[in-house]
Amino acid sequence: MTNSSSKASIAILAIAAFIIVTTEFLIVGLLPALARDLKIPVASAGQLVTLFAVVVMVAGPFLTAALAHIDRKRLFIAILALFAGANALAAVAPNIWVLGVARLLPALALPVFWGTASDTAAQIAGPGNSGRAVSTVYLGISAAMLFGIPLGTLAADAIGWRGAFALLAALSAIIAVLMLVSMPAVKSAEAVPLRAQAAVLKRPYFLANVALSVLVFTAMFTGYTYLAEMLEKSAGIAPALVGWWLMGFGAVGLAGNWLGGLWVDRKPLATTALFCALLALGMAATTALAGLSPWFALALGVWGVANTALYPICQIRVMKAAEGAQALAGTINVSAANGGIAAGAAIGGLCIANWGVGAVGYVAAALALAAALVSPLLASLLDRTTSAALRPAKGA
Repeated sequence: MTNSSSKASIAILAIAAFIIVTTEFLIVGLLPALARDLKIPVASAGQLVTLFAVVVMVAGPFLTAALAHIDRKRLFIAILALFAGANALAAVAPNIWVLGVARLLPALALPVFWGTASDTAAQIAGPGNSGRAVSTVYLGISAAMLFGIPLGTLAADAIGWRGAFALLAALSAIIAVLMLVSMPAVKSAEAVPLRAQAAVLKRPYFLANVALSVLVFTAMFTGYTYLAEMLEKSAGIAPALVGWWLMGFGAVGLAGNWLGGLWVDRKPLATTALFCALLALGMAATTALAGLSPWFALALGVWGVANTALYPICQIRVMKAAEGAQALAGTINVSAANGGIAAGAAIGGLCIANWGVGAVGYVAAALALAAALVSPLLASLLDRTTSAALRPAKGA
């Protein structure tokens, strides 16, 4: 594959990522309006985020292994078609139960996309360039935060949350057609028995990296799930303006996505620790400075940079810890991360129910700080594991 076609394939994956991430996280910006319309508490509506994440966590590795042999282009088109149908169902959902079904369907397909897209991008780019390639795909996350989620929030204010889901359904279908026309066929990797790949689950260093991803994503989504609610209730942002603030959050995240992809190939654990520390600082400061517009905006920007950077950082870090089983590692990390998302949404909901939305930022910051402190311990584990591997066996 030529350099230009490689870049085109990776760019198309980034566009697909935009659609998929917007579908996953659009509901974050819609929670206040959705809760009002369905006459349910916002903490209950937030459990739709938990449902999505739990399904991804449980189904991810099995579905990815079962579908890994399918041509990647066909697989990605099918996933986008499923997302289009699920968003259409969400647009007409009469209650939270039907909406839950509409969220469950794309949750089944999301880990298949992330497990195969990250691995495909890394293979296309070649050794030494995997960080930047996966970061380019993850640019779809930044684009979703910059355009998809905030514009969905603004659209909900103009045409209702149902209209926002209908718009996303149409966009999913359009991108599926464009992918059919424009994206070259991408051959799937040679089938490797799941048992052979699963040997990575016996490596303590790999398992520790997966556990770190769970902690990082728990910290991220304890706060991010309820960001729209925090902007309205703690910072006093008018509902009609929340989408613009979310857009600013995503805009600064573009810098974080670039920095994370630039540094993580060389020092994955140090990069994780750095951005977790920044995340803790940003979330705590955003809560403390609510109402002080210039300083509040600066703190929210720090949060946005760190939040977006940690998506590719965690994916690349775990894949680098699983030589020989990177596709499975990528899927396991997505599933583990969604376990963290589910835990974070639940923890944030409990914070709101018991202490109010003002406590969410501080609890999330404490979790992020814990992740920053855990990262050096993993570096020590790697050093011990490497030393043990190089030590001559007795009697040799």
